[in-house]
Amino acid sequence: MVEERDKRRRQNRGPAEKDKIGEKVLLIRRVTKKTPGGNYISFSALVAVGDGQGKIGVGLGRGLEVPQAIRKAMSRARKHMITVPIYKTTLPHDIRVKYKGAYIILKPAPPGAGLKVGSVVRSLLSLAGVVNASGKIVRSRNQIANTYAVMKAISMLRKRE
Repeated sequence: MVEERDKRRRQNRGPAEKDKIGEKVLLIRRVTKKTPGGNYISFSALVAVGDGQGKIGVGLGRGLEVPQAIRKAMSRARKHMITVPIYKTTLPHDIRVKYKGAYIILKPAPPGAGLKVGSVVRSLLSLAGVVNASGKIVRSRNQIANTYAVMKAISMLRKRE
């Protein structure tokens, strides 16, 4: 009986081993809430997943422990993956996006330039498989807002022939 259960567990491994999806924890926050009984502490995790072939997803998870929050964020990121239109290892065109307080500018770059972007944008584009791109984050230092702004920008990109 125990062997059967172990055999089923080995067969039902997650998609990370099958699809070779890369994962990156972008942010972990410790959140406290004052209650009449004392402080209530929880954690939130921002995780990005990508296959390096043009698919990327972002998830935000909350839990009482850090591993629990990361696990929730990863499952959400895997469920909400989007496709990035890549043109010759770079982005197909310029894009400017405003999302809440964040303002993101992304531009294609010539071969050999690398990723000339900062903060979470570099992690997201490298997970997606973009090799050359430049960009700028304006106005916001909030990594969660910046991450969702990049995801909005990527979803607005159109294919180039």
